[in-house]
Amino acid sequence: MVAHILRLRLDLLLGALRGDRRRVVRTVLGFVVLVAAVAIVCVGVLRLRGAALDVAFTVTTVACAALTLGFFVTAIVGGVADQLDPRRFAVFGASTRATAWSVLLASVVSVPVLGLLAVGVCLVVLWRAHGVSLGVTLLSVVLGVLTCLLLAKVALALGSLALRDRRSRELTGVFLVAVVVVVVPVAIFFVSLEWGGAVPSALAQAVEVLAVTPFGAAWALPGAALRGTMIGPLVVAVLTVGGLTVLWRWLVERLLTTTERPGTARERRGLGWFDITGGTPAGGIAARSLVYWLRDPRYLVNVAIIPVAAVIVVVPLLFVGVHVGTAALIPAPLMALFLGWIAHNDLAYDSNALWMHLASAVRGTADRAGRLVPVVAIGTLLLAITIPVTVSLHGRWAIMPAMIGACAALFLCGLGLSSIMSVAAPYPVSRPGESPFQQPQRTGGGLAQAVVLIGAVALSAPALWWAWLSLADETQWAWAAMWGGLGIGVVVLAVGVVIGGAVFDRSGGRLMEFAEST
Repeated sequence: MVAHILRLRLDLLLGALRGDRRRVVRTVLGFVVLVAAVAIVCVGVLRLRGAALDVAFTVTTVACAALTLGFFVTAIVGGVADQLDPRRFAVFGASTRATAWSVLLASVVSVPVLGLLAVGVCLVVLWRAHGVSLGVTLLSVVLGVLTCLLLAKVALALGSLALRDRRSRELTGVFLVAVVVVVVPVAIFFVSLEWGGAVPSALAQAVEVLAVTPFGAAWALPGAALRGTMIGPLVVAVLTVGGLTVLWRWLVERLLTTTERPGTARERRGLGWFDITGGTPAGGIAARSLVYWLRDPRYLVNVAIIPVAAVIVVVPLLFVGVHVGTAALIPAPLMALFLGWIAHNDLAYDSNALWMHLASAVRGTADRAGRLVPVVAIGTLLLAITIPVTVSLHGRWAIMPAMIGACAALFLCGLGLSSIMSVAAPYPVSRPGESPFQQPQRTGGGLAQAVVLIGAVALSAPALWWAWLSLADETQWAWAAMWGGLGIGVVVLAVGVVIGGAVFDRSGGRLMEFAEST
């Protein structure tokens, strides 16, 4: 059976070069990009032969741990079907054990795993140059490759079991946002460090922890052997491979004994965001709001203007002599304030489509909470990128918690107040299909805008004050700013959703009259 599956695997690899011309071109381009990336990584690894031991240990552990995590995340985020899905071999009548091991062995014959093996060979050369025994380096590479392979197979199996009816580009987008939120701050932190020929102390401590995690343990074995701390990473690496092997066997058994529920053509096609957000009233409103925020030019323009306005505010400060490191701290809080403020009139953008919510007797809290989902998602993504960039330009990573707390307070307090004011004092906006820059004549609107902006700053004052204290070399206030800002923001947001929902429940007639008149 192993030989048969290996032949099928080779046929599948060669079959990717036949058929539709566009698909073949994409496959060849992807292969070329992967080969180039592997070549660059291999050159970088080999250049570490002349580096200090601590530098080589830090760089290889961090990079290989990120690579290991990438195997798992890519299998989940990619949304591709597993060509060697164990269910495809159920007709052979082989045992679960034989199927699991045959599929796992055949999966080694893949471009990503072969590229990983090439990097592993370069790691062997690197650590041999540093005096590590051949047995330890080979053990490290074998355990590392097995960990990556098993993580990818487990991720594909979990995806086929849990996401087979809900796999969509929207879900892939959610995963990508989560990856960006985590990866970008870490990458900016890593790049901004000043090495000066030695490993920064903060990074050295992080690597010590990473070396005893499932993602970095196997790759840290050679460096740990030279340091005399090999036992911990070795135990973690072996237990990781053993645990993933047991999990893989169990997943194969589940796949071979579980029958997929047949779905209708509509179910297979999917409902986009409505499949992801669930069948609750708040989920339905969230899905509809996500569609609007990602397609309606009126929403897109509002989001696009915020980063531009935040950067423009800094330019005059630089001209009058404000230090770059100080001016760099302004865009992130300013963006947080406006991202919370942007939803202060979201109900008016529905125009006369608001009748759907009122006619279906949707509770006000469900309406308020559902409308905030796209704002929270977009705001979190933008702030996750902006905050690390501004802190790195400032140069003191100790104030990172303070910046997070200040931005969280401004953002969440703004959303809480917007949940109230968008129902209590809506004002006319451009109709659907009209230019976002074409605004109707109106006599109101200033009240809602001022209340949200001024109120968000006032409610965030404690967190802003603690963040200010942390700038004056009193870093103990940084954590107070973070937890205080998060606490204040969450409380104001929850209260705002409840109060806004109550106003929505009692103002159905007035809101419908407003929608029809504008």
